[in-house]
Amino acid sequence: MATQDTVPDAYDDLLDQYERATHIADASTVLSWDQEVMMPEGGTPARSKQTSALSGARHDILTSDEFAAALDEAEAADLPDREAAVAREIRREHDRAAKVPTALVERISEETSNALPVWKEAKAEDDWETFAPQVETLLDLKREYAEHIDPDADPYEVLFGDYEPWLDLSVAEDILERLRDELVPLIDELNDADADLADPFDGEYPEDDQFVLAETTLDHLGYPDDHGRLDTAPHPFSSGTQFDARVTTRFDESDPVGAIGSTIHEFGHATYTLGLPKESYGTPLGQHRGLSVHESQSRLWENHVGRSRAFLDSHVGRVNGHLGTDASGRELYEAANQIYPENCIRVEADELTYHMHIILRFEIERDLLAGDLDVSEVPAVWNEKMDEYLGVTPETDAEGCLQDIHWAHGSFGYFPTYSLGSVMAAQLFDAASEHLPGLEDDIGVGEFDALHDWLTENVHAHGRRYKTNELVRRATGDDFSADAFVDYATEKFRTLYGV
Repeated sequence: MATQDTVPDAYDDLLDQYERATHIADASTVLSWDQEVMMPEGGTPARSKQTSALSGARHDILTSDEFAAALDEAEAADLPDREAAVAREIRREHDRAAKVPTALVERISEETSNALPVWKEAKAEDDWETFAPQVETLLDLKREYAEHIDPDADPYEVLFGDYEPWLDLSVAEDILERLRDELVPLIDELNDADADLADPFDGEYPEDDQFVLAETTLDHLGYPDDHGRLDTAPHPFSSGTQFDARVTTRFDESDPVGAIGSTIHEFGHATYTLGLPKESYGTPLGQHRGLSVHESQSRLWENHVGRSRAFLDSHVGRVNGHLGTDASGRELYEAANQIYPENCIRVEADELTYHMHIILRFEIERDLLAGDLDVSEVPAVWNEKMDEYLGVTPETDAEGCLQDIHWAHGSFGYFPTYSLGSVMAAQLFDAASEHLPGLEDDIGVGEFDALHDWLTENVHAHGRRYKTNELVRRATGDDFSADAFVDYATEKFRTLYGV
């Protein structure tokens, strides 16, 4: 038996196999990026087969007898702490994967690839009925997938576990409930306030100018050109590895502030990805902890940095220079932070009402997966919930139930991680501010190295070594909770609105 200072040969063999599976998954990610950004529209039939084959190949590795034997032997040894954490993460992936037939994995991958151009067409044509059959198919496949993993569990809970492995769904439900209880009256209070906040961006701003501004913003934040790139996509996203983390954004010629926020958001994702330890690439220690943690990084940079007065005071000159405007730092701050409950688009939502968009999607997905809501009813229920939570009804399905790409990806169970990440971001930023007393001044002069280093040391560098709550507790000294976010949001917006 191995001692605490050694690892058995089986562990090395296990890592060799796991790394091959990771490299296959990363190759599939590049193909998916290409499909959303650059691939000709007619390439879908071949691309769906390619991604399906890669998904099947990865699944075969993770479920093979050789892989299982190496995992069993490695776990039987007295592994050091880091290696034990690696084995824990691989065990979870293996056990879930082994319960799902390869044919189903390949089918899901193929159907999601096929669904993407249908979603794009349906959104362009404002026609839910065009996309509805793909949603039906993917729901059926995901229910089957969940049943294989745990036939006795709530299928939504099983799917949520794909995105957030080490937080119970009950934690997400409690946080979403608290956000609804705390934010709805706060939003009402702000709406009733007689605040005259500035919005100096009332013209049309060409996409080319906004793209250059987005590039300038990334440069200002320290995004490395040799390890990433900026492109546009119908739905902004970031993907990649610690060697190649790409970002996308999108532009609305009447809303340049939204594009700045979107770009900084994706920068936060890329910064996390690039901060993962390079020497651990291919292993769980070189992978992100989960989507809640990933989202905490994007929301921290977008909201706590990018929407701060210090950042916007320093950045307003670049904004004016590229857009031909004459805004002050205060005006840019007010434009970036005022609430717009009447806004229907999640990725353009303000920092507070954003969470009502998440709650709406969470409730619809749960009902869909449970069979309590028919796919044909989604547009009507979506609009009803938008009216209930935000007092607005989308005029079209394109700005309603067709706005997000996630269902085309088959990503049911994903949405709660957005709010969980926002909550976690506040807790992490509080801790960073305590350890970095000059942080606000640094942000004001465009010095981000100290914050970046703190996040890398306390979050990025650990990969999946720690479970989610332990990672948060190690970084902040407290268990994961919504306290910091509620305090932050209440103080910030009451001050801004003078209430």
